[in-house]
Amino acid sequence: MERVFDIELKELRDKLIYMSQIGEKMIDISLRGLVERDKELAKQVFECEQEINKLHIEVDELCIRLLALRQPIAADLRLITAAMKINSELERIGDQSVNISENTAIYLEHPPLKPLIDIPRMVDITKEMVIDSITAFVNEDVGLARSVLKRDDDVDNLNYQIFRELLTYMLSDATAIHRALCLILISQNIERIADHATNICEDVVFMTLGKDIRHHMEKQ
Repeated sequence: MERVFDIELKELRDKLIYMSQIGEKMIDISLRGLVERDKELAKQVFECEQEINKLHIEVDELCIRLLALRQPIAADLRLITAAMKINSELERIGDQSVNISENTAIYLEHPPLKPLIDIPRMVDITKEMVIDSITAFVNEDVGLARSVLKRDDDVDNLNYQIFRELLTYMLSDATAIHRALCLILISQNIERIADHATNICEDVVFMTLGKDIRHHMEKQ
């Protein structure tokens, strides 16, 4: 017979999965707004933000209730504490998607600066990182979590490449500065989403193995 506590933990996982799905949708919509030059899509991102903020509060309340009433120990305790941290990471992913839409709105006030190639590539990698980070959490899959951590370097490299390219635009043409800065900020927003996905995966490793690998502690 399934424990009531197990049913509650499943509810917790389901809420986090739903939050991650909203986050993925926000990433998709914010990129479409940039690529398709559609300001109206930003409204959908803001609507999704309201939903993700609501879930953020609900998950925190559920975790606090489980800690207070069930007094979990060992693996169950690690799962709930990891869920609280993952909850915050997902909420911040939503915030970064809003930032992308806000920077896009400013960028769209001007003619396009250049073809968008590397930013969509960054988004593709980052979105897969978010999806895999939650899959790793649900399945307690340390191998998948570690693969996400490795992909963060790919996003960092693209972010640096975009910055260098846009810097050349700004140095060669003063009229390009404003548009280039918008794209740099959007690239940084995407890079931070990838950072949140890596944070989730670090929490997965701790939850599953009881091992803290933040700040390269594993190597130390």
